[in-house]
Amino acid sequence: MTAAKKLSSLVEYNTKKRKNKLVSMPPELVLAGKGRSAYVFKYNEASEVKALKVFFPEYEEIAKREASIYQLLSGSKYYPKLYESGPSYLVIDYIEGHTFFECLLKGVPISDEMINEVDAALQEARKTGLNPSDIHLRNLIVTKDKEIKVIDVARFTQTKSDTQWEDLKKAYYSLYKHPLFPKKISRIWLEIIAYLYKKKMDSV
Repeated sequence: MTAAKKLSSLVEYNTKKRKNKLVSMPPELVLAGKGRSAYVFKYNEASEVKALKVFFPEYEEIAKREASIYQLLSGSKYYPKLYESGPSYLVIDYIEGHTFFECLLKGVPISDEMINEVDAALQEARKTGLNPSDIHLRNLIVTKDKEIKVIDVARFTQTKSDTQWEDLKKAYYSLYKHPLFPKKISRIWLEIIAYLYKKKMDSV
């Protein structure tokens, strides 16, 4: 049994009513975040910092799909490297940096170059036959070296059209770049905007 497999088996969730709350985890892991289908933990392995993503029981199929997508994107500078995967977990690079969401919270500038790099990353995925989808502020990361990384790629195999990134770009060029537009936005306003956008898209 690998170290990652053992650690993932020691992560315990309360799955009552599908709320999927974290109950316990081994001391080697540091909680890094939570998504719709999994918790993500940071840990050290062979002197490297890696991310262990442990999926909720009902999302094991997504774990398998996401691992296969990372394999397709292997070698790309824009996506984390996949080291290992199992029925309910995967191990990828831990990316240090700010998500675009955090950039807006902290007032970290978002540049044309960053937008262009996201476009390049998504185009690279399309060349492998994937359909980049569900691209939002929380799965785009700018590192301390100003590199762009895209995470959470499980929905890259969906067939329906997704305009979320194009809509974000329109907002960037028409609103964010305006001299009077605030470059630092409170969390509550970002959450309200995200809620209204999702409500609009659900009604389409």
